[in-house]
Amino acid sequence: MFGDLFEEDFSFISNNHCGKGKKSKPRESEPPAPRDFTNLSGIKNQGGTCYLNSLLQTLLFTPEFREALFSLGPEELGTLDDSRKPDAKVRIIPLQLQRLFAQLLLLDQQAASTTDLTESFGWSSHEEMRQHDVQELNRILFSALETSLVGTSGHDLINRLYHGIVVNQIVCKECKNISERQEDFLDLTVAVKGVAGLEEALWNMYVEEEYFENDNLYRCGACDKLVEASKSAKLRKLPPFLTISLLRFNFDFEKCERYKETSCYTFPIQINLRPFCEQTEMDDSEYMYELFSVIIHKGGCYGGHYHVYIRDVDELGNWQLQEEEGGLMKEKVLRDTENAKETENPLAVLKGILSEEEAKQIAVDQLGQKLLEKKGVSWNKKYRKQYGALRKYLQNHPQIFQLSPDGNKVGLKETHKLLIKLDSHGQNLQSPSQKNDVQWNCEKNSSRPGAASAGCHWFDLNDSKVQPIKEKDIEKQFQGKESAYMLFYRKAQLKRPPEARGNPRYQIPEHLLHEMNAANTELQKKRAECDSANNGIDLHLHLSCCYKFHNGALHPALSWKESVVDLTIDRRKTLGDLRQAVFQMLESWEGDMVLSMAKPLPAGLHLYQVLDGDELTLDGIGLADGADIFVWNGKEVGGTKVLTGPEHEPLVLNVLRLAEHNEGSKGQHFSEAQRVFSCSTSLGQLHSALAPAGGIILRNGSGADTEAKNWEVFREEDMKETVRSVGLRDGCSVLILDSHDQSFVNVASGNLTAFTYDISWLQVKNFCGVEEEEKHVKITATIETVMSDIKMKAIRELQLEEELANESCLRPVSGNGKLLSPVPEDYTVKEAELKMGSLLGLCRGKAPTSTQLFLYFMVGSDQNCSPEMEIVVEETASVRECLSLMLEKSGLSGDSWHLRRLDWCYEAGEALSQENATLKELNVCRGDTLVITEGKLPEKGFLKIPIWWLKPSSHKKHGEYAQDQVNGITWKMEALQVSAAAAPAEPIHPGLDLCYAGRIEIAGEASLEDLKMQALTLPCCQEQVVPLPSFLRAWTMDSKRPGKLLRDNKRRLSDYRLGARVEICIEPLQEEENLGPQELLLRVQMGIPGERDYSDSRDLVWDISKECTAWALRQRVASHYCLPVDKIEIAKYFPERFEWLPISSWVRSGLTESHSCWRGACVGLGCRSLGIEFKENSKLFCFDFVQTQQISKRKRRKKQESLQSAPYHLKDGDIIGVKNLLLDDTKDFSTVRDDMGKEKQRQLALEKRKSRQERVQDPFFPEEKLPMKSRKPEVALSINVGVFR
Repeated sequence: MFGDLFEEDFSFISNNHCGKGKKSKPRESEPPAPRDFTNLSGIKNQGGTCYLNSLLQTLLFTPEFREALFSLGPEELGTLDDSRKPDAKVRIIPLQLQRLFAQLLLLDQQAASTTDLTESFGWSSHEEMRQHDVQELNRILFSALETSLVGTSGHDLINRLYHGIVVNQIVCKECKNISERQEDFLDLTVAVKGVAGLEEALWNMYVEEEYFENDNLYRCGACDKLVEASKSAKLRKLPPFLTISLLRFNFDFEKCERYKETSCYTFPIQINLRPFCEQTEMDDSEYMYELFSVIIHKGGCYGGHYHVYIRDVDELGNWQLQEEEGGLMKEKVLRDTENAKETENPLAVLKGILSEEEAKQIAVDQLGQKLLEKKGVSWNKKYRKQYGALRKYLQNHPQIFQLSPDGNKVGLKETHKLLIKLDSHGQNLQSPSQKNDVQWNCEKNSSRPGAASAGCHWFDLNDSKVQPIKEKDIEKQFQGKESAYMLFYRKAQLKRPPEARGNPRYQIPEHLLHEMNAANTELQKKRAECDSANNGIDLHLHLSCCYKFHNGALHPALSWKESVVDLTIDRRKTLGDLRQAVFQMLESWEGDMVLSMAKPLPAGLHLYQVLDGDELTLDGIGLADGADIFVWNGKEVGGTKVLTGPEHEPLVLNVLRLAEHNEGSKGQHFSEAQRVFSCSTSLGQLHSALAPAGGIILRNGSGADTEAKNWEVFREEDMKETVRSVGLRDGCSVLILDSHDQSFVNVASGNLTAFTYDISWLQVKNFCGVEEEEKHVKITATIETVMSDIKMKAIRELQLEEELANESCLRPVSGNGKLLSPVPEDYTVKEAELKMGSLLGLCRGKAPTSTQLFLYFMVGSDQNCSPEMEIVVEETASVRECLSLMLEKSGLSGDSWHLRRLDWCYEAGEALSQENATLKELNVCRGDTLVITEGKLPEKGFLKIPIWWLKPSSHKKHGEYAQDQVNGITWKMEALQVSAAAAPAEPIHPGLDLCYAGRIEIAGEASLEDLKMQALTLPCCQEQVVPLPSFLRAWTMDSKRPGKLLRDNKRRLSDYRLGARVEICIEPLQEEENLGPQELLLRVQMGIPGERDYSDSRDLVWDISKECTAWALRQRVASHYCLPVDKIEIAKYFPERFEWLPISSWVRSGLTESHSCWRGACVGLGCRSLGIEFKENSKLFCFDFVQTQQISKRKRRKKQESLQSAPYHLKDGDIIGVKNLLLDDTKDFSTVRDDMGKEKQRQLALEKRKSRQERVQDPFFPEEKLPMKSRKPEVALSINVGVFR
């Protein structure tokens, strides 16, 4: 899809001509490549326009459409030259489409550009990079063309070629009255899911009838009563060209996501539509259609690539397969045979066998035996691995096979028997068993009209690439991720005139023929110029009279520019021609002339092989553009003999020596010099030249990087090796150590290495001073340097008192500026896991030893209430001893405390329950944070549960204390002590107060009734009068709100799996309650008419054992308020987002304007891929849901989705807002508090974004990783058209 994304657009017809320039040879100066052997032109992909390319090629190879478009002249459409005139009405879209078709037919280029066409659509570069649905484009492009051609002779072009009519009829069974409705179509959308192929889908749509009976009756207008009736649809008018869209994309309402249907879906090359038509008395040829285009989609539902298989009706292309003969051909035939066996559809085989049986049903075992007799192979051997057991396979296809109650016999359903038998008019419908045996090869199919003649050759047009294919290759697109997506059929009656065959110029207007002729002439001229430019090479001639040889290489006597002569010559000329050209340039040359290949090296110019063979071409001897050639006598330069060849290449080595006062900081105290040596120099000669007084040589394998650690000593046995053989190259560094420097060398395991320590630097910042500006210094160290030495160096560099060494430590500083745990002073840099450039803080306090732990701790998990403190303890200390030290440091006393770890969300997590275990045994590490939590840990098997009390709030008049009571929600927090449960910051439920009652300790084996009774003993609850535990409702606390409702008073607490950190909320009731598992408790509140507020909420118990759908909930709410169902609107409240989501029953009753929010949601989910269309100027949005869900019209109405799944996730305690449409017709469910809450969330988000930007801009802190981008929202496709009425 993105193959030509970075390819520059080139068109010699447009006004943008490319500049010339032979030196730089830019890519845009090259003309497009000519057409390949197929003689057909592809279309360039602008980045994401493969869907557009596929549709345009289909329209181009629809000759009737192409010629009808060409028949419209400039007198009707205008001209492109007039498009910039202000008053001119130029129909630019059909003009650009004409021009593109002419280029595709006549312009000699491999691929045409659609840039001018998409600009006429009003598309930006972003639109060209965004992929859309080709079915959607087909409808929008046809609509744009119809609008553009208004008032011209082609105003009915689309309707004339693609318009058809479907009639829907309902027949009353009593009075036989027929009620019918007519629908126009430009394309038919057919189901894929659960359907074997195109014929079955059309049968379900236009042959099968839907019956209204039993509880589902039809009101007849003639009888004026509910009666039994049948509903059916037929094709009333067939268009010349039938476009069929396959619903490959579907929506999974359980997972709330789209998916692509990749099951096998067959379609024929020829199809007889007589059985699906209303009028069947015409000649059979009136109903015959032939496939001529298949648009294919490869990929998933969120992206992919389109290409198209097209039948060349006019024989415009050259069809020949590039195949080899002999063994390769046999291998291909064998491979195709195996692939055909693998893709053979068992469904068609079984249906074929059952259709031949006279009995209605046969035994499943007998079916397996007949399969063995017919195919010569058993089910288990051929299909079991891929499809499973035969009986299970039959059960998985209930729409086709009918099994007996005991599952031992099987037969075809009546629908599929009718497909195989003759229809009522004597026409033989193609059976499913015959579908799989469609004669795909047109050479063998002599029964097809015109098949033996022209127009049976197929091509695969994939953007710029065009390839011939066989007709049977279409069969591979029946299923899989790469499968057919749109089908285009043409009437078999449509015949092409003989003069159109193989004639791309047929019916093209004269002005376009002249334009294309001129463009082809310009193309040929440009290609000739480009050919000359591409074959011309620039050679750099170096003259020996301008060079001198010293330091192992050739150097210009003057400057490089004055010593080089440039020569341009055709690479197809010979070496003799080059020598003659050089002689002509250098008239003063005397003696022999030798041409040698040269190469500039860091050391200078070096010579390689001599160019011999005057009869050879320059391209043949390997001369490339920009090659360097040295012109000399072949012996000497300036009286000095020159050694040539790769074995005498000069190398530049960096020679390093240690300077005085090095102090271990290698990178800053090296003396460096460059020396040149031949690559054939031995290491012994190198040693004598660089260290004549003795010493050792070390090499750095990292090139010129003197800071690297890969230093190695050249051993004595290496001295006979050459410089090249030991791996030294240009820029390599060698280190010379004299005898007094050899103490730096480490000998280990027989390998001599030096400077294996990673020499780096660290930053140390002073946190001990009281100055406002804290100084910091750089300290050099190796990975083996001890931290105590680094501290002493930092104290000296910072000019601090040396007595501070005993009262200070080094602490790493994190990226957000936090001081981390101190590093033990006996650690090395490597053990401390410090990297080069790490920032350390010099702080007061002793550093822990390697057997001690530095820990953070706080009292309670709220960092705003309790500051984070630090402590150093022995790793062998027990949890009890550690807790005692922490309590002492924090000034707390008593034994009602315990320790917990801080979890990843900075809350008190797992408790350290083994008080006698050591910190090391519990894997408490240096730098961990522990939380001192109030309360002793409960004994094993007991739970310590915080109890909250939820009770009705005190009554306030409406509007009073708006800041405390908005949306009917109030708050009251009492008796809050230091506890694991912090005060909630947001309201919980309307009309309810929440207060903290205390903690209880209860056994896990106790019942819910015991918990309620024990909760009543808490001081806050003793004032309440509760007759029985069944007058109390218990909730778990979730995100500081009542979460899960606990049912069944006799159930044990351990069965609820509450966990160690659970909190329970108790709500008193006015009457006894015992909810069943299929009863849902909701809080419903009625909106106050004329105001953005609600009355007090009420509890609503809803039985969901039968269904949990939107319609059922609307009925329950309506009966609760004694209102008609169609006079209320309901919505669920999401308090964490301050949003209301309307609950609609549009699946059963139709989608009204009040559900407009669902329209936006559905568009976001890609309704066009679901078969959903919105008609804007209507009060009802029409959903094509029957086809979307691939359910035939005889099926029962679709079961509605449960409200307990996405997007509502309805659960106990949810708030349901109710609008009485008799008194209040506003559609807005939100309240003043919702506006305030959203504004507060927006301000918090802005502050968070601002602080993140400040941290990113701060050079002291490293850049934070930004979150991944979410998937971009889908954008509707549109084409801008002018007004021509």
